[in-house]
Formats: sequence, structure tokens, C-alpha cells
Amino acid sequence: MTKAERDFEVSIDLFERLPTPFGLVRYGVAPDHPRIKGIINALIKVLDRGDIRMFSNVDYGVDITLDELTDRYDAVIFSTGCFVDASLDIPGVDLPGSYGAADFVNWYDAHPDVSQDWPLEAEQVAVIGNGNVALDVARVLAKQADDMHVTEIPDHVYEGLKSSKVTDVHVFGRRGPAQAKFTPLELRELGHVADVDVIVYPEDFEFDEGSMEAIESSNQVKQVAKTLTDFTMREPTGAKRRLHLHFLHAPAEILGDGKVEGLRTERQELDGTGNVRGTGEFVDWPVQAVYRAVGYAGSALPQLPFDPRRGVIPNHEGRVVDAVDQSEAAESDVVAGVYSTGWIKRGPVGLIGHTKGDALETITHILADRAAGVLAEPVAPAEDSIVELLESKGVEFVDWQGYHRLDAAERAAGALEGRERVKIATRERMLAAARDHAATASAPVSGH
Repeated sequence: MTKAERDFEVSIDLFERLPTPFGLVRYGVAPDHPRIKGIINALIKVLDRGDIRMFSNVDYGVDITLDELTDRYDAVIFSTGCFVDASLDIPGVDLPGSYGAADFVNWYDAHPDVSQDWPLEAEQVAVIGNGNVALDVARVLAKQADDMHVTEIPDHVYEGLKSSKVTDVHVFGRRGPAQAKFTPLELRELGHVADVDVIVYPEDFEFDEGSMEAIESSNQVKQVAKTLTDFTMREPTGAKRRLHLHFLHAPAEILGDGKVEGLRTERQELDGTGNVRGTGEFVDWPVQAVYRAVGYAGSALPQLPFDPRRGVIPNHEGRVVDAVDQSEAAESDVVAGVYSTGWIKRGPVGLIGHTKGDALETITHILADRAAGVLAEPVAPAEDSIVELLESKGVEFVDWQGYHRLDAAERAAGALEGRERVKIATRERMLAAARDHAATASAPVSGH
């Protein structure tokens, strides 16, 4: 809704826990996927208009409370997403060498709150999952470090990948090839990774009636099935690394005595509907590391209800409700003036583009609530009120101009190496760059 379409003035402030905005676009998309990261440019244009303020490096529940927000705003929207790994309940999951994919993604995307060290001593690696995150993890593990150096990764990520001993990466999916959640472009990309053989096993190619219906009714499923079928006909080239795609293998146990030494899977069979059932046949795979890419999970936030089963803030189409199970919430349970959107609203499903329609639904309800006069009246609505509060608490927030200084520092560091940018990898250096990019533009950005 443009200003011309509104009959009221609106003031919007964005709060972000990290020193930079853009969430999973910056810290969830693999660095060798600049096309997807390009959505940041569209978001920058919106924020460059100057009618939205940004307060980064502000941690909700630590630096600011819900009461302090509702005292200053007519409506508060939570869009905190899902950034931790969903659990996988199998024996051995806690062995050293068993990793959540989100943790690895945070490492190679240079998240400022994670360690800069990542163990890459394993030669044989298993990745559990059949979605794009599993492909990202597998591709980054299999790709040669020099091919990644052209991206925005800082030195510690490049050096870590360069020291990797991996020779074989095995990706395991519980269901068949027609049920894989890969997008066609991501899957086709695997076939073009330099010095990596993609190996797919004909015995894993099982299509039942449900699979054929899926292929015939969805162009995306059809393209994925075709690409996988094409992979089965490729001969290995003798590349230094191999990426194996396995289907109809469900993880049963991570094996090892004090550390990961193998993965046990149970062979599955399709049941006619596209779903699977176990066959009782088990296979042990000699791997020294396991990455679990089985999805993300939402996290509870202070002063807000939380549904642990679905991993979301309970809500009715974006209106937050004070109930553990949102399906049992009544209209009287609606928390006036508090809303949610994105993955913390609906769960970790859908791609980046899905968030637009999701946000529209939430905003529609906010407008309806405003028209109905049910929004809470803030007691300190002045725009300077939030600035005064944060400054009184000593919160070193980063505004939009500070982001541009940080962005300039990363671009300057990249220019020195002929790259578009090199990410600054520590919170301390990010904040220093946000204050004055000249002090950091020519310094090492890996944090070493």
C-alpha cells in the first residue's frame, strides 16, 4: 500500500539482532549462489527511500522487551524466522562428528556468533536430507576451495575448506527420487561442479503410481526426475571427489565409539502413494561425519507464547494468540497489537518468495484491526522515544547509514582481491566498520 493509497500516516522501525539485516538471505544462502542473494539489492532500494528506520544489533529479550515495544508502537510484528536445526531422534545423534546443517551453514556464511573453526578431517561424509539445504551442504563440502574463493567467503572459511580431506559425500533421502524436495536449478548445478563426479544408483530409482502422478502433475518434479535419470547415465570421470545421491534410505542410527564411525540406514520401499515403508534391510556406511539437513525449527521468545510442537508463535493468520496450541485458541486469546510473519508464523516451509504473500496476510489483519479500533494505544509514541530508550541502556545499535558503511568496508576488502565483497566475520569488526569503514576497509576481515 503506497502513501497515496493510505488515509493515515505510518512510521515503521525494523529491529535486528545481528549488526546487519537480511537474515537467511545473508546467513542461510550459500555464498556460491549470488543470484539468490541478489534479492538483497531490492531490499536495499526499499530501505534507501528513507521512510523506514533500522535498528540493528538490538537483541529482543536482552536489549529490549515486549512491554517496551508495545509502549511505543501501535503494532509489533515478529519475523524472527527459524535458524536452528530440527531434531533427528536416532541413536548416536549426539556423537562427536554429528553436526546440524544449520551450524555448518552459519560457519561457511561467516555468521558473527559462531566459531571460525570447523573440523573437516573426515574423508567420507554423510548428509541426511533431500532438500536444497542438503544439496548446499553437500556441494560446499565437495567443491574445491579455490572455486569458492571467488565468492564473499572470508579467509577462515577458505582456509578451512582448502584443508578439507573429504573425498566422498553421500546424500541420503528417505523417499524416492520423485519425492525429493530439490529445486531443478539447484540439482542441475551439481552436474557442473568442477572435479566432482555425481553418482546416482539405478537401484534407488523406484517410481510407484503416486510418483508417476507427481511427475505428470508438476513440471518441477518432472525436471528433478529427469535430471536424476540423466545422472544415472553419466560415467565417472575419475574426479578427485565424488558426490553420491541415495534414495529410499532412512537414517536408523549413527554408529561409533566416542565419535562418528558410520551411518546405518534402513532400506525403504514405496507404498503406491509416494510414501514409503521400511523393509527391515539395513545398510552400514563407513563415514566419519554426519550432517543433519532435516529442516529448521523455531525458537521461543521471551514474553511470547510458543507452540513447541510446530515451532511457531501461536497465531491466527498472523494475529498472535495466547495459547500453546493455536488450533485451540479462541478469539479472546488474541494478543492485541502483536503479530507474526514468516517462518516463525507458519513454520519452516516455503522459499524466500513465499514470505511476500505471507506478510500481506498479516498486514491485512493489522489494517483491519486498526479500522476496528482494537490496536493498543502506545503510551510513548514519539519517534525519538525508542532512540532515547536504547541510548539510555547503552545499546550500540546500527542504523541504516551504519549498514552502508559496513557494506562499503566489505566491498572495499573484496576489491583488493578482485571480488565483489569479502564478508566481515566478527561482530566486533562489523560494529567498527559500521562506525567508520575507513578504519577497517584495508584490514584483514577474517578475524584472524
